[in-house]
Amino acid sequence: MPASGLRSRTNYVTAPATYGPLSYEGLIPASAAWRESDPVGDRLFCDIGEFTTDSGFCFPQVKVAYETWGRLNSSGTNAIYICHALTGDSHVTGSAGPGHLTAGWWASLVGPGRAIDTNEWFVVCANVLGGCQGTTGPASPAPDGRPWGSRFPVLTVGDLVEVELRLTDALGIDSWALMLGPSLGGMRVLEWLVAHPTRVRGGLVLGTTAAVSADQIGTHFTQLAAIYADPAFNGGDYYDAPAGQGPHVGMGIARSIAHLTYRSSTELDERFDRQIQGNDPAEIAGQCVGQPLSPYAITSYLEHHAEKLARRFDANTYITLTNAMSLFDVGRDRGGVQKVIGQITAPLTVVAIDSDRLFPNHQQQQLVDLAPGADRLHTVHSLHGHDGFLVEDEQVAAFVEQAVHRARP
Repeated sequence: MPASGLRSRTNYVTAPATYGPLSYEGLIPASAAWRESDPVGDRLFCDIGEFTTDSGFCFPQVKVAYETWGRLNSSGTNAIYICHALTGDSHVTGSAGPGHLTAGWWASLVGPGRAIDTNEWFVVCANVLGGCQGTTGPASPAPDGRPWGSRFPVLTVGDLVEVELRLTDALGIDSWALMLGPSLGGMRVLEWLVAHPTRVRGGLVLGTTAAVSADQIGTHFTQLAAIYADPAFNGGDYYDAPAGQGPHVGMGIARSIAHLTYRSSTELDERFDRQIQGNDPAEIAGQCVGQPLSPYAITSYLEHHAEKLARRFDANTYITLTNAMSLFDVGRDRGGVQKVIGQITAPLTVVAIDSDRLFPNHQQQQLVDLAPGADRLHTVHSLHGHDGFLVEDEQVAAFVEQAVHRARP
């Protein structure tokens, strides 16, 4: 694409392929953020120049990492944008390998013959501002050459969207035929539809809300408190710490708290019940409070996901994006949620997950009740809670196909 500021992966300096598929061997890195010396993988890059956040912080330069699939047609009308969730990134589909710790997070939806058919559509997904997979974030070098770390500013969902808007302009796309995303991604879709209604012709939101609730803010607070309490966090400046000495304990606890909101209580009870892993329950009587209780199956499961995140993510990014979610209220300074959602006339497909305890269904129903462009509440039936958007491939694909159909002229 002949857009200024874009760099192909072929002219970007790469390092030996050491940043690749996720491994559980060795000590946990202080940060699993992608660095400029790492293999590029499938990323493309766009320099969008100076950027000032809602808080007034000025980045002298912001770089956006993104990936594309399919081809943009001559009229530029077949573009679809996917907004990733909190710990997602631009790697929607594709294998793990050099430059990518994990395989695509929504691979079942994007590709030839799939719900978003790349024989027809040009698909884009970018890592958000504040992310840790190539776009400017806390692990990125500041003008002095050191990682931004503790100096990285608080961001809003509006900031994330404005950077995506800059990328859209650089790609030469006047409007997206469809923009879709789950969770934090859905918040950005709503922000786009409210702030830039002429740039989005249709939307799909899944497991999200127009304004984060007190309950959700409280859950976010407890997660971030765990990271801040980890001495290895060092106020956000831990990037020079040796492997094994970063804030992985705090981020692991944060992930465990979050993961309980991502899955349903019914699923956890059915999978794990009160099972104690590898120990006779009678032996527990001999343990003391100075050591963790012999692990229940559920605690082992949570510990696994805590380690998995620490080996592929960054604590400062976790804080940055969680704060952006807590701050999200699409109606703030615009007359309120009822007013601004009531102005969304573009086709909007709203999807709930019936077992979602992080974003309960009444929050999606509110969107349907208020938005003229919404048809009805579509529901994914799942035992897996909020994570149903990652698990229930066939159901999610069916709703995406409906949204794609509504996006066609």
